[in-house]
Amino acid sequence: MNKVVSSDGTAIAYTRVGQGPPVVLVDGALCHRAAGPNTALAEALARDFTVYTYDRRGRGDSGDTPPAAGSAIDPRREIDDLAALVEEAGGDVRLYGISSGAALALAAAEAGVPVARLAVYEPPFIVDGSRPPIPADYQERLRELVGAGRRAEAVRYFMRSAVGLPAVMVAMMRFMPNWSGLKAVAHTLAYDAAFVTAYERGEPLPAGSWAGVTVPTLVIDGGKSPAWMRNGVRALAGTLPAARHRTLEGQTHLVKTAALAPVLTEFFR
Repeated sequence: MNKVVSSDGTAIAYTRVGQGPPVVLVDGALCHRAAGPNTALAEALARDFTVYTYDRRGRGDSGDTPPAAGSAIDPRREIDDLAALVEEAGGDVRLYGISSGAALALAAAEAGVPVARLAVYEPPFIVDGSRPPIPADYQERLRELVGAGRRAEAVRYFMRSAVGLPAVMVAMMRFMPNWSGLKAVAHTLAYDAAFVTAYERGEPLPAGSWAGVTVPTLVIDGGKSPAWMRNGVRALAGTLPAARHRTLEGQTHLVKTAALAPVLTEFFR
């Protein structure tokens, strides 16, 4: 198993496949190398690139240094984790993030992590009234639930309040084979929240957001994704200095590797 050590001493596990220019893939909420879409995507991209996937802190085989009770979550820690992996990859990587991982990728590029090209798929930004904003105390509520040992309830709260799934669908999730795996990483939902809650208030993206992200950026959505998510993607594309927008027709937030990999390959070359 490959590992890098982040600035606070946390070990971050990663996998490297393929050969070519370096690409780093960033997972969204509840996902990691053993449970998420990026492992299959890495295999598809490995024909043309050296591809790095990793377990974000607190997930899979990576360690964690959780904040003390009552202290704020510092998003810089996950940026530092990603920076350590980018350094291991040789710097100037092609960086891709999906969902909340897209928000992390944007934050890393803004913070100066060396990125040659950036691609993001559907960061979950709520920029208008097409759906309710997330609750103002969303992150705090997640931490309360996990701190009380109510991990299943934390996952359900995320699925209802952030994802917006119907209550019946969320109730049925406990019968899914990977339910225990979701509960195991429930504490990391608050880490994701640190990157997205400021952009999920049902308001236009703040002026000047990510002004430092000047590298070529591809902002992608699925043609069958909800209107609120597509609106957020279009708003992001209009905000970034060097971005272009692309829609993958027929795709949803659960984008298929066969649809996404060729687009990323073309953009990252």
